[in-house]
Amino acid sequence: MRTRPAPAPTPLTPLEPSGRTGGRPAGVATMIGSGLSNQTGAAIGSLAFPVLGPAGVVAVRQYVAALVLIAVGRPRLRSFTWAQWWPVLLLALVFGTMNLSLYSAIDRVGLGLAVTLEFLGPLTIALATSRRRVDVCCAMIAAAGVVTLMRPQPSADYVGMGLGLLAAACWASYILLNRTVGRRVPGAQGAAAAAGISAVMFLPIGIAVAVRHPPTAGAVACAIAAGVLSSAVPYLADLFTLRHVPPRAFGLFMSVNPVLAALVGWVGLGQGLGAPEWASIGAIVAANSLSMVTSRS
Repeated sequence: MRTRPAPAPTPLTPLEPSGRTGGRPAGVATMIGSGLSNQTGAAIGSLAFPVLGPAGVVAVRQYVAALVLIAVGRPRLRSFTWAQWWPVLLLALVFGTMNLSLYSAIDRVGLGLAVTLEFLGPLTIALATSRRRVDVCCAMIAAAGVVTLMRPQPSADYVGMGLGLLAAACWASYILLNRTVGRRVPGAQGAAAAAGISAVMFLPIGIAVAVRHPPTAGAVACAIAAGVLSSAVPYLADLFTLRHVPPRAFGLFMSVNPVLAALVGWVGLGQGLGAPEWASIGAIVAANSLSMVTSRS
């Protein structure tokens, strides 16, 4: 998952690959480690749900993300103009909502399905901004996967699926806002400021959770681990990766995250999926992979 920044998605400053072929094996290894770290962090964070709930875990994750991004970005808030502030404020709101909806979806439908639904956000943007016939086919493949995932059945949790789709909408908004922030605010200052504001917004939630459900040391440790593994590690790893791996290869690998999430959920949490769910995940991943491979830019 991204928070990003996925599972969660992470904010990145656009970087050109260094062109040194010797760094590409290290870049690929870093991508694999980043993906596994992201999904493992989400899985570990879910272990604290019985004590802290999704909101408590996300609050701790936001605090960790803010500490890392502020240390890296070092935002100069006093120099921000209103034209810089408003997309930063929106980005902070979307950042928090994205993670909260994703973790709530994980609590209800499991890691693999939640991350797959969230991944529809960037996939939709990629396909919607294209006019190629192959992308129309990719959109149809992805739509078939979504229909299969959300097919009516007695055990279907439509609230959880709706939360996953909300996370997808937030991730799409996150991408567009991050692009605007990147153009208006130098370096990673905008992303760092957004993470800090989001953490402040979650302070009342964190306090309320601590008062109503006194946290145990184990639960707090799991939440902190989720923040480190799903925010700090992927952010720093992606900065390194984008210096050594072409953006197309990076995007292609990112599409494998739903598969990694399903595997981590299966192995680490015992969240097994049936054949229809695996087929749906495969269809959505294949749609993005086909679009990336055939893309010229």
